Amino acid sequence: MKHFFNRRENIVTEALDGLLRTSVSGTLARLDSYPDIKVIVRADWDKSRVAVISGGGAGHEPSHAGFVGRGMLTAAVSGEIFASPSVDAVLTAIRAVTGKPGCLLVVKNYTGDRLNFGLAAEKARAEGFDVEMVIVADDIALPDINQPRGVAGTLFVHKIAGHLAESGESLASVAAAAKAVAADIVSLGVSYSSCSIPGQPYQDRLGENQGELGLGIHGEPGVEKITVQAADSLVSIMTERLCAAMKPDGRYALLINNLGAVPPVEMSLIANAVLASPFAARVALTIGPGPMMTALNMNGFSLSLVRLDAEREKALLSVVAPHAWLPAVVPHAVAILPVPNVPVTTTAAAASRDAGAERVLAAICERLIALEPELNRLDAKAGDGDTGSTVATGARSIQALTSNLPFADRAALFSVIGDTLATAMGGSSGVLLSIFFTAAGKASGDGASLAASLLAGLDRMTFYGGAHPGDRTMVDALSPALHAMSITGVRAAADEARKGAEATRAMRKAKAGRSAYIGESDLDGVMDPGAHAVAEAFAAVAGVLEPA
Repeated sequence: MKHFFNRRENIVTEALDGLLRTSVSGTLARLDSYPDIKVIVRADWDKSRVAVISGGGAGHEPSHAGFVGRGMLTAAVSGEIFASPSVDAVLTAIRAVTGKPGCLLVVKNYTGDRLNFGLAAEKARAEGFDVEMVIVADDIALPDINQPRGVAGTLFVHKIAGHLAESGESLASVAAAAKAVAADIVSLGVSYSSCSIPGQPYQDRLGENQGELGLGIHGEPGVEKITVQAADSLVSIMTERLCAAMKPDGRYALLINNLGAVPPVEMSLIANAVLASPFAARVALTIGPGPMMTALNMNGFSLSLVRLDAEREKALLSVVAPHAWLPAVVPHAVAILPVPNVPVTTTAAAASRDAGAERVLAAICERLIALEPELNRLDAKAGDGDTGSTVATGARSIQALTSNLPFADRAALFSVIGDTLATAMGGSSGVLLSIFFTAAGKASGDGASLAASLLAGLDRMTFYGGAHPGDRTMVDALSPALHAMSITGVRAAADEARKGAEATRAMRKAKAGRSAYIGESDLDGVMDPGAHAVAEAFAAVAGVLEPA
């Protein structure tokens, strides 16, 4: 398919500058951090109220930058097309707009967004910022999935949280209201085509008379194929499923969202079909139809509902000033603000010695590097075959820093390990382990014991990553090991880690991680490579501290 662009590498930055040039002068600006960090902010922001920050990959315009403005978002962080923004980009946005009242991060429930926004939140808290995060998981297409996707219903959270923040509510009140709203949203999408990414060959997986019901906003396949049919019939199917997921009583606000390529005349026809159906009796407010959270040029639409009360209705009816509701404007130059200086509140911890800690870390790194071929073989059966290489890369990066590590300062040591793994290890596992050590370092710095600090790291890792014992991930070994260590010591922890890893052989259904996409027959009898790596690491520690 044909697209309008100059160079593929510049699509997102040039599109954001186009949004700035056509906004009302003095309302929007970007930080001077292009191209790696793309942050759009309110130019009139004074940090006197709670900041509301959201973002994600580009390709969903006008989300997210188009909703920056009075009464909605304070800042939006953009990645490349369908790619989560980096941890540094999110952290930069937090620093730029967050004052004493704090900030709320609104995150769609995709792994990359959860991890990168989550690690940024942990880092910001460590710098002294007051940060809360709400995860929106409104898609009902897969009712039995543990981690539903965050789709167009996220806009309800932007609007309500933005209204409360603009009204001067506290961070605790804004966050509590946002989390309650997120729990009361349901969404469902349908499309007659997949989307086309600029600069990439287009492949339509649908036949001439086929559509897909229950698809995401990144071109993912739908839950089921459907035939092309009358709009009334299609709306009837969608509203029936939405009603089944809604609470049986109450009033609702409806968002009718164009996924990108449906002509306005057809969107109006769809709106009429929805509002002329029996379903309309439940709808007290309608937003749309219009393109609000798109999937590039996908020929589809979605319906989102949020349960109303007096406060939510007032918030949704309040007047706002984001670019998504365009007035006529005089063209003007792009406003550019400097990236805020990182406050120098701490200095890098000096290298220090602790013989016991050095032996433990050396043993772990040596064991994980030696495991590289074995872990790759395991992962080839349950993933893409790179777990061993990823883990070994992380271990080698720590080894390279050994002479400069603050071994005598546990909190600083954990923090350095977390920072190193986030940049050197790569993949979701690198971010997960970085979250683990960053949170453990924060807890240790607050005076927690070693066991309590590591458990704090586990808590944050499972929160942002979404995996729990029984989901067939490294957590199946890590969780029982850490709980055992807090009670009976390292040898018991190593035994529990090994039991947990071995138990993954019998888990034929992965509920998190890349193995979630592998068939049950392919997983049967195969140990999870991440869990095996954890068990071997604990065995190495026990060999140093409590040799048999």
